Amino acid sequence: MRAMILCAGRGERMRPLTDATPKPLLAVGGKPLVQWTIERLVRAGIVDLVVNYAHLGERIEAALGDGRRFGATIRYSPEREALETAGGIAAAADLLGDAPFLVVNGDIWCDFEYAPLAGRALAPEVLAHLVLVRNPPQHPGGDFALAGDRVLDADGARLTFSGIGLYRPQLFSDIPRGAKAKLAPLLRAAMARGAVTGERFSGDWHDVGTPERLAALDRLIGGGHRA
Repeated sequence: MRAMILCAGRGERMRPLTDATPKPLLAVGGKPLVQWTIERLVRAGIVDLVVNYAHLGERIEAALGDGRRFGATIRYSPEREALETAGGIAAAADLLGDAPFLVVNGDIWCDFEYAPLAGRALAPEVLAHLVLVRNPPQHPGGDFALAGDRVLDADGARLTFSGIGLYRPQLFSDIPRGAKAKLAPLLRAAMARGAVTGERFSGDWHDVGTPERLAALDRLIGGGHRA
């Protein structure tokens, strides 16, 4: 299975750190955020990787190279300007192929085990399978509800989308190549048709969205916590 790591975001809330360093290359525990994700994917046997970028993308390529030193193959999908999540995935369609693929946000840190997700067989009607987590303090209202194995855009007890998902390419087939497009509207439309499943992950998950959260995670990892 192929996996795409989303690295095109500007990281406005992380400024001034991201003025000179792409957000996925900010270090925690002595390694760039994106490296933790790459190493965890490789440990799960997922070695065919696609990375998109926009802001300071040449630094991402210089840092990660062709992926060989991680035991992976990395191909790149450059964007002149960030195309949002769905637009970036659609732009990389030729690299991702016709089979379901994993997508992981490049600015998260977690101890999620990717192998079971990579081995998951999607039912014919399912376009996406999302990993949801408990709502962090900065996002108390959550994103979506989980009813059995179906993800719903419904009121009530909501969970937060982790930025980890398994997708069929057909979910993105109507997005013109190079167009900006957000992921949430596509997911909500698919949810209305019962075409999105999900699971809850209860392990360690961190969305590194501010310098303060980055520093807190670095202290956590520096204290001996490892994904």
